[in-house]
Amino acid sequence: MIEPGLNELGPPVDWQGAGVDCASCSRQTLLAQDRCRIGQACVEDRYAKRIDRFFFWNPEIAKDYLAHPYFEVRAVAAKYVDVFHLPQLTHDPDETVRWSAALRLPPKQLRALVNDPHREVRIRVASRLDPHDLGSMAADPDYYVRLVVARRLPVSLLTRMMRDEDAEVRHMVAVRIGDAWLPGMSRDDDSAVRCEVAKRMKPGQLHLLLDDQDWRVRYEVASRAESRHVQRLVDDADELVRDAARQRLQENTAGVGRLAQQQAGLHPF
Repeated sequence: MIEPGLNELGPPVDWQGAGVDCASCSRQTLLAQDRCRIGQACVEDRYAKRIDRFFFWNPEIAKDYLAHPYFEVRAVAAKYVDVFHLPQLTHDPDETVRWSAALRLPPKQLRALVNDPHREVRIRVASRLDPHDLGSMAADPDYYVRLVVARRLPVSLLTRMMRDEDAEVRHMVAVRIGDAWLPGMSRDDDSAVRCEVAKRMKPGQLHLLLDDQDWRVRYEVASRAESRHVQRLVDDADELVRDAARQRLQENTAGVGRLAQQQAGLHPF
């Protein structure tokens, strides 16, 4: 019985639109052993689901189809072939095949696809390559490739991406970069990046953002900066920032008063 998902694909036709004919197939032996089935598991079918079922049943012959003229056959075969045959697919003319190979290639052999012309392939490479080998992809022309790189690059190498042209990439850098480098991102053009910087900065660094144009950044400063700097925000243009600054100073004043009382109790005149 043909599974519903496979049956919905329509009548069996090959990749050139001709009807599939088992009688002329070169895999008669498999047909006799019920290891392939028209409309369900067939390497001659145009639909990837049926091709996939064929190789799922017969993975040992996937290597025989790596040069098949139909790209779907090569791409599906890449899922089942042993890893020793995968490197030859890094030069396949179709990006779907190279992408499929990139899913399983050993990390060292992924380097061959670092400069692949298709972004989807490079995204897959950036997702699987050893993080220490990602440096050359930090300047990739595609922003999403760089975003993946920014997520995985060792923290010590992230400084090269602090000035990336894309704000989303810089935001990811701000999330991960070492504390010592955060001041260097405090003047970023994008307010979301500066907000992230403010959230991660130590109190002693937050004065660098006192005059930030975004109230969310100033609010963070008012909430966490050293008291001597918070004083500048008690008359801020934004009500929330003003309230946060005043509350902070009141709490600090009350804290100083309690400390003085405690010290007086410990050291009476």
